[in-house]
Amino acid sequence: MDIRFHGREGEHTVTVEPGTTVREALQGTPWLPSMVIVSFEGTVLPHATPLNAPVELLVTTISSGG
Repeated sequence: MDIRFHGREGEHTVTVEPGTTVREALQGTPWLPSMVIVSFEGTVLPHATPLNAPVELLVTTISSGG
């Protein structure tokens, strides 16, 4: 199934098996899971969330600095 990630840095689609977690799916993109928040329809998803259907997810990069 296809998972489409989109955010300010672009769009990436990965093909994964049902039950793949958000973190595992992110590994097929240029985004580092430790540096982003993933959401669906305004709800933040834990990276351990299993994906069981094709979906479009928003990726927000976390920035920090001093």
